[in-house]
Amino acid sequence: MESLTQRQQYMGLAGWLLLAFIAAAIGAVASVDAASFYQQLQQPSWAPPAGAFGPVWTTLYALMGISAWCVWREKLVQNVRPALTLFVVQLALNALWSWIYFVWHLGAVAFAGTVALWLLILATLIAFWRVKPLAGALLVPYLAWVTLATALTWSTWHLNPQLLG
Repeated sequence: MESLTQRQQYMGLAGWLLLAFIAAAIGAVASVDAASFYQQLQQPSWAPPAGAFGPVWTTLYALMGISAWCVWREKLVQNVRPALTLFVVQLALNALWSWIYFVWHLGAVAFAGTVALWLLILATLIAFWRVKPLAGALLVPYLAWVTLATALTWSTWHLNPQLLG
């Protein structure tokens, strides 16, 4: 069976990282005023500081891109399209969430979005794991962070009905 050239490998990695960071950029546009909005919200005592979000998300997007690339590399030996489709769908929802929460201030919709995102990440993690266990493992920190984000979205929505009604 034919294998990918080194150039194809590098281009694939660059492409998957670019896709992940395009989603990050879409969310970042919505998050321009996130810090000031976040500071207005009554927070649960366990909420991470606003300054933690940027570095954590940057790391997670890099891991997502590498994870997708690991699966994409297996395309010559197995059908990876369903797994990568799940990845792209969850990535789109991820990018949309910042708009729902930080721009449109829709607490209930944002919470439902994090639940849907969590389920899509879990499905993607399982699909990736079946293709290449390392690819699934690389998504574990992302699932853990979105677990926290889901709880935080629920809490801030309920603590701030006037701002996230």
